[in-house]
Amino acid sequence: MWPWFKKNPILVAVIGGSTISYIFIEATRLIAEYYDGQLWPGRFIGFVMGMISFSLLTYLITGEALNTKTLICLALSFIIICVQIFWK
Repeated sequence: MWPWFKKNPILVAVIGGSTISYIFIEATRLIAEYYDGQLWPGRFIGFVMGMISFSLLTYLITGEALNTKTLICLALSFIIICVQIFWK
């Protein structure tokens, strides 16, 4: 979609990958601290945030419509986030 990204895949991978890896490590630490050392809540939260991000970015960037199945999955994702955050 973007010519510069297509011409510089190694640079994009190094800069983007390093940044995302650091954010992932810090987020895992913060979630583990918040949930008294438990890692499963972070796993669920990460999975759901990935689902939400992917569906919204796919809609915004490629224009792919959100069908009924995708909307139901997003609603279920929202419920999972609520359970993880509010049910302590």
